[in-house]
Amino acid sequence: MKLFRHYGFVFGLVLLMAGRAEAAPGPSEVIRTFYDVLLDNMKNAQALGIKGRYAKLEPVVFTSFDVPFMSRLSVGTSWSGLTPDKKQELVKAFGRYIATTYATQFDGYSGEQLKVDGEQPVKHATLVKSEIVKSNGEPIQINYLLHDNDQRWQIRDIYLAGTISQLATRRSEFASIMKGQGIDKLIAVLNEKADALQH
Repeated sequence: MKLFRHYGFVFGLVLLMAGRAEAAPGPSEVIRTFYDVLLDNMKNAQALGIKGRYAKLEPVVFTSFDVPFMSRLSVGTSWSGLTPDKKQELVKAFGRYIATTYATQFDGYSGEQLKVDGEQPVKHATLVKSEIVKSNGEPIQINYLLHDNDQRWQIRDIYLAGTISQLATRRSEFASIMKGQGIDKLIAVLNEKADALQH
């Protein structure tokens, strides 16, 4: 009976883990969920205002984007020399900046469509292809690179026009500030930009 109870427990645990695996959203679903919030923000832009749009986007940004990874890669080799507190400050500031950027750039709705067009496996990641179709029918290609970090699929890079890496752009910007003025200045700049965009 003890052996049976043991196997019953293990079997139940396996079923529970399988259920969790099924419940975890895949790469395309992560983008669709993010786009749902973004589209709702666009449709209710005036009623929400910039601060309302940011409030709705901020939690989904930290869920959908691997902000710690993006912060580490953007800072480069300097990351290893930062204290845990400074790393946390930078991650928070970078996440705020990402959320505020989306809240300000997607500030109205005139019939745009946010479409997920499929997935493409790449080395250690998945590329989710998407389009933002403007009201005049013009498509803007935006691709997202997602990685499974053993907890969930999260965005690690964004490719505008299909090929321009936002992470590479940020790394260049961050490195310039870090080299001249250090981590405290970089954190301050990101927070200042986020604050400025919300006014």
